[in-house]
Amino acid sequence: MPLPQAQLRVGALTALVVGSMVGGGIFSIPQNTAASAGVGATAIAWSITGVGMLALAFVFLNLALREPGLDSGIYAYARASFGPFTGFSSAWGYWFMAALGNVGYYVLLFSTLGHYWPAFGDGNTPLAVGCASLMLWSTHALVLRGVREAALINQVTTVAKLLPLLAFVLIVALAFQAPVFTADVWGRANPQLGSVLEQVRGMMLVTVWVFIGVEGASVYSAHAARRADVGRATLAGFVFVLALLVAVSLLSMGVMAQPALAQLKNPSMAYVLEHVIGPRGALLISVGLLISLSGALLSWLMLSAETLYAAARDGAAPDWLARENARGAPASALWLTSGCVQLFLLLTLWSNSTYLSLVNLGTAMVLLPYTWAAGHALRIALRGERYHPGEGGRRRRDAALSLLALAYALWLVYAGGVKYLLLGALLYTPGALLYAWARRAQGRAVFTRREWVGFAGLLAAAAVAALGLRLGWLGL
Repeated sequence: MPLPQAQLRVGALTALVVGSMVGGGIFSIPQNTAASAGVGATAIAWSITGVGMLALAFVFLNLALREPGLDSGIYAYARASFGPFTGFSSAWGYWFMAALGNVGYYVLLFSTLGHYWPAFGDGNTPLAVGCASLMLWSTHALVLRGVREAALINQVTTVAKLLPLLAFVLIVALAFQAPVFTADVWGRANPQLGSVLEQVRGMMLVTVWVFIGVEGASVYSAHAARRADVGRATLAGFVFVLALLVAVSLLSMGVMAQPALAQLKNPSMAYVLEHVIGPRGALLISVGLLISLSGALLSWLMLSAETLYAAARDGAAPDWLARENARGAPASALWLTSGCVQLFLLLTLWSNSTYLSLVNLGTAMVLLPYTWAAGHALRIALRGERYHPGEGGRRRRDAALSLLALAYALWLVYAGGVKYLLLGALLYTPGALLYAWARRAQGRAVFTRREWVGFAGLLAAAAVAALGLRLGWLGL
């Protein structure tokens, strides 16, 4: 007999969206954006990101209403339009992004503590990795207790971490100086930034990273008390986080010049507030970061395990990943997720990868799942599937928004460049092999003819990436 689903209401779903998006990224936004762009290009990049991500938010909102039979959307939408292999690849890419994001968050958390206790260093010392591992498995145990309990704790941490962020916006707004903000609007004093287009392109992966999680309510749609709450939570969470991110990014450029911001260590918000009100500012933001990361780590562990679980439940992944425990938690998928995060944490002891490089690679992994979701929304709008005869105007609006979201996702693939396409192919390949193994074990045909072509292209790109890493011309 199937276990009852936990019923999450709009508050819990909104907290899941906000909690997923507001993790560690926002605390590093002042430095991350200033390192790539001046004030003018930053404003343009946020405008593009805001419009593009709003279109994606509407895609997830619309699909939640139009596709009530498709749960765990980021995976299910890709499968519905493009087949099981693409669906599983979407789940794999999303899961891998979440795992990398967790590692990046742990590194950022303990590098913050390293400001006060040098033994934690930059977040990748043996002590830091040991403490991160303890936190990982404590969070793992919490999620094993069930979705409802974990979601309730996520609501509490979401509220707690927003208080220091709102305090930052208020204090920095009061300290804002127009002459500082307008001193070098287009970054011409720093030739390394390049043209305005290069500045905007350089910012794109960073700005997208802080919005990843907008689909959080969609991933947990199977647990929603009402289907309409999924769309409301997605839109409300997005609008709130967009306003918060733009305020943090642009207001910081009004208290410190772009070159000074670009040189800050992360979490750069702490040093911006320290510049304004002294050491108390750094302490306030550091505490907020610790709370924020604790909540984000919980959200992303839940989301990543749920995605693999959904793929296994539909037969696209090995059956054992669909096993639940007595509390209805996706136990097998959770063990695999936590085990991989633990492995990546250990690898940071020997890796020189920075938080920003993990962010960029994680963002590259999620671009294809976003592209497939937008493609599915466009397909059903153009064909009129799930629409009533009198909804012609609604269809045209949804088709336009889906096309905008698809164009934005493809622009991001371009902005990321060939480097991240190749690295992404290398990380997608193990997922393709896992999918093939699952299909063969189930006695099904592994790939269709079209999927064989895609698989061959993936292997070729992965081989190029592996060669590039070996020869040193490709790296993080």
